[in-house]
Amino acid sequence: MEHPNPRYVSRLTKDTLALVLAGGRGSRLYELTDWRAKPALYFGGKFRIIDFPLSNCVNSGIRKIGVLTQYKAHSLIRHIQVGWSHFKRELGEYVDVLPASQRNSPNWYQGTADALYQNTDIIRASGCKYVMVLSGDHVYQMDYGNMLAYHVENEAKLTVSCIEFPIEEAAGAFGVMSVDKSDRVLGFEEKPEKPTPIPGDETQCLASMGNYIFDTEFLLDILEKDSTQENSEHDFGKDIIPSIIDSADVFAYRFRDEDGNRAYWRDVGTLDAFWAANMELISPTPSLNLYDHQWPIWTYQTQLPPAKFVFDDEDRRGYAVDSMVSGGCIISGGKLRKSLLFSDVRVHSYAEIEESVILPEVEIHRSAKIKKAIIDRQCVIPEGMEIGYDHEKDRANGFRVTSKGVVLVTPEMLGQRGGAKPQV
Repeated sequence: MEHPNPRYVSRLTKDTLALVLAGGRGSRLYELTDWRAKPALYFGGKFRIIDFPLSNCVNSGIRKIGVLTQYKAHSLIRHIQVGWSHFKRELGEYVDVLPASQRNSPNWYQGTADALYQNTDIIRASGCKYVMVLSGDHVYQMDYGNMLAYHVENEAKLTVSCIEFPIEEAAGAFGVMSVDKSDRVLGFEEKPEKPTPIPGDETQCLASMGNYIFDTEFLLDILEKDSTQENSEHDFGKDIIPSIIDSADVFAYRFRDEDGNRAYWRDVGTLDAFWAANMELISPTPSLNLYDHQWPIWTYQTQLPPAKFVFDDEDRRGYAVDSMVSGGCIISGGKLRKSLLFSDVRVHSYAEIEESVILPEVEIHRSAKIKKAIIDRQCVIPEGMEIGYDHEKDRANGFRVTSKGVVLVTPEMLGQRGGAKPQV
């Protein structure tokens, strides 16, 4: 729901520095993040995960943005340079890449709080009254202006964005906030097996989205204090939030859609979750509306020709049903059902693809059959190969099969890394 005074909100967003934590490895994605950080992972046919928090910032009117990088950041940095470098410095707007420069410490980033501590000079230099800390590896569309207004109206020192989850879904999966009836935070638990329910609803709890708003001076003070604590892991969830709940005004902001229901938010941190979130997009009315002109997701993509479908013979027809196909793709006599193809994918005659996510620059040769799989960038699937039909055979071929039957295939698994183009 939009705040009734947009001009008031716009003043707040102009006085806000957004810092996107984008250094995560995403280890539960296994080989899919061997060559890239999780925020750089492809999503939705043409985007990267990092595009979602960055687009939320721009659409919300926040144009002072720093992206904190660490793990295998080359593709992430290159994407930001080519896709997010159009901001005007003379207007006080920017998207800066902030690797660990060891100004305040001889170490790389040691935790989420330490990542900010090592950039305190940049935070001060921004001159902003508020600092918004954002997770760089979740998929959602959110107006941060409403959360900022909520933070200011509550005279909070820290506001944590939360989403309502059934207790059984959140158990062991998310950090959970316990609150009073006014949503003032009383406690925080890191992935509890028995989450604390919301007051008045024993079936729901408040899961942290990993997004925070701080008053700047308050943030700088607690970062300085945390840096001196030898037993601290320098993490917002584990150390910072629990240490300030009793002494400062900390509030939970419930992220809801315009109808007051739980809004769309996905943590695509596992192969099954990544596959499922992409599959949701091909439904007739997906929960995530990528076609919303009022809240566009910005990105960079090479200029490519439209997707092409050729051959119309009875046994050799190129078509896609209940699917998304990006620019540069050629479906040459192959069949697609309930699948999502990223850019520059080539599907040859008699090939069949079903319920699969095909990342950029993949080539699928004749008569290959793929079902319920994730095919990583630049894979070349040999003629006649079957993937996803016999999991024992998939494992014997060196592919990874998840507990829910999703098959991951990477170029290395096919022995093809040698001549591949550099990954970005």
